[in-house]
Amino acid sequence: MSAGLKGIRLAVIGGDEREIYLIPELQKQGAYIVGVGFENASPIPGLTLAPSLQDVVGQVDALLFPMFGTDERGVVKAKYSASPIVLNKEVLRAIPARVPLIIGFARPALRSIAENLGIQLVETAILDELAILNSIPSAEGAIQMAMESTTITIHGSESVVIGLGRSGWTLARMLQGIGAHVTGVARKPKVLARATEMGLHAVHFADLEDEIGRAEIIFNTVPQPILDRVMLEKVARDAVIVDLASIPGGTDFEYAQMLGIKALLAPGLPGIVAPKTAGKILAQIYPQLILRHLTTGNGSFQS
Repeated sequence: MSAGLKGIRLAVIGGDEREIYLIPELQKQGAYIVGVGFENASPIPGLTLAPSLQDVVGQVDALLFPMFGTDERGVVKAKYSASPIVLNKEVLRAIPARVPLIIGFARPALRSIAENLGIQLVETAILDELAILNSIPSAEGAIQMAMESTTITIHGSESVVIGLGRSGWTLARMLQGIGAHVTGVARKPKVLARATEMGLHAVHFADLEDEIGRAEIIFNTVPQPILDRVMLEKVARDAVIVDLASIPGGTDFEYAQMLGIKALLAPGLPGIVAPKTAGKILAQIYPQLILRHLTTGNGSFQS
């Protein structure tokens, strides 16, 4: 395997099973890895453990945070950590300008602070090359959840995919391959045209309220309140909703429960259903990002 990261020091902070598979892949490419929040994980050969986030921010070339990012308080998701990891102002102020902070989702407060401090903030969840690859395990996981939650087969089902973006297209194609009758919901005429060309039943968002009543399985990928009270009133009570949108999703889950509709929030599916594949996807994309942000215009590394 290529040693394109040879000599580069990376801090991998928190995360879940994805990072367990990501770290060895980055090591194979020559990187020296310092881990924060892996005290309770099985030992990873060659991984140096750091006692805290503050101890590593000034000692590495790049900081790799989980795809989930942080919660509103700045707490980093860290499945294997013995204590909370917090990305606060004190830590952010200690990050040198040359060190990129690579994270899946950055909350508005983090974006604002990073901009004020001149931190190189790289949000990977918005990158097409990562999102499209991640849509594969996401779609498989969403279909698995639907299978486990319904009393019908996917084959022959009336399945609705709300939002034909990077995840929606993959999901619609997989459902179609299993034999579902797939309705694709979008706004842009060119997207609706492509949906029709693919053999989907194409529906504009403006017409969703009239169409959703016949759905048996609904997959939402739009991080906006799409399935609100008005829309849920039109949904069949025995339908199942699988919401793949980022937290808090696009469904009024409390109202769905009141109506007796099974609605499941399913963010972060790649790390849940296929962590090995998801970790290898990150290992495929991250080196390009790291090298891009560490290399100056003349091709030498900043230090």
